[in-house]
Amino acid sequence: MYPFSFTKVSDTQGALDAGRRGGRYIAGGTTLVDLMRETVERPDTLVDISALPLREVTATERGGLRIGALVPMAEAAAHSKVRTLYPVISEALELSASPQLRNMATIGGNIMQRTRCTYFRDVSADCNKREPGSGCAAREGFNRTHAILGTSESCVATHPSDVAVAFAALEASVHLLGPDGGRTVAFADFLLRPGSTPNNEQALRRGELITAVEIPALPRPLRSGYLKVRDRQSYEFALTSAAVALHIRGGVIREAKVAAGGVGTVPWKLPAVERALIGERPSKGLWVEAAEHAADGARPLRHNRFKAELLKRTVERQLRTVGGTK
Repeated sequence: MYPFSFTKVSDTQGALDAGRRGGRYIAGGTTLVDLMRETVERPDTLVDISALPLREVTATERGGLRIGALVPMAEAAAHSKVRTLYPVISEALELSASPQLRNMATIGGNIMQRTRCTYFRDVSADCNKREPGSGCAAREGFNRTHAILGTSESCVATHPSDVAVAFAALEASVHLLGPDGGRTVAFADFLLRPGSTPNNEQALRRGELITAVEIPALPRPLRSGYLKVRDRQSYEFALTSAAVALHIRGGVIREAKVAAGGVGTVPWKLPAVERALIGERPSKGLWVEAAEHAADGARPLRHNRFKAELLKRTVERQLRTVGGTK
C-alpha cells in the first residue's frame, strides 16, 4: 500500500471541498481498501464521508423510493419499504458478498465498485482499465468469467454489482452533488461502457458525491425478483443473473422490466426481452420465446461461450418464477 493522507468530514460542504481538491471519497471501504492493498488504486488523499446524513430510505412524492448513498447494504435489504415495494432489490443485496461485508458496504460504494477481473487486479498484467493504452490481457487470456455484452477491443471486464442489475432493470436514477450543485443521472447513463476509454467507468464530474439512488414509482401490483447463477452458493460473483419486474393486470403483462448481470461490462438492460413480454399473457412458451432475446448482440470469447445459453436459461427461469405458470 502506498502512503496517503486521511481526512474525516462531518458535513457535505466539507466533503465537496475535499473532493474538489482531488480527495477520494470512502465510506465502508470494502472495495477501495482492497484495491489499495493490491496497489491497483493509489489515491493521495482519502476523504471519510461516513458521518454525512445520507443514511435514510424514504418514499418519494410520486410513490417511488429513495435510498441514501450511505445506507449499508444489509439495512437497505432489510428495510420494510424496500422488501415490500421492490423485492428484487432486497434479493439482489442478500445474494451479494458476505453478511460481514453487507454490514459495512454502502449503496453508493456498491455501484461504484470496480471490476473483479483478475487481470485488472494483477498489476503485472496488461489492463487498459488500470493503465490506458497497455492492452487487455483478458481477451486472449483465461476469460471464462468475462463479459459477452457491451465489450470492446479495449476491455471485456464485467461489472460485479448485483444490486446495480436490479437498479438497471427498474430504471433507477442516481442523485449527485458537486461543486456546481446537484444533478440527477439515469442509472443507464451512470455506469459507462468501456469503448476506447475503459478507465472512465462512471459519469461523475470532479468532486461529485453520490447522495442517493432513486427508484421510480411503477404500476401496482408489481412482482419482482432476482436470480443469481454462480459457481458456488455463497460469496461468489455471478456467471449470469437476472432481475425481473412484471406488472400483470387482467391476465396480461402491462409492464416488464428485465436486466442481466455477470454478462455485461455494465448491468445489461434487456429491452428486446421486455418488448416480447408486454401485451402478452403469461405462459411457459412466452417465457422461453422472450428469453431467446436475452443474448442478442453477444460476442463470446474463447472460454465464456457457454454464457450466451446460460443467460437465456437464467432469464427464462426468473420469468417463470416471477410471472408464474411454472
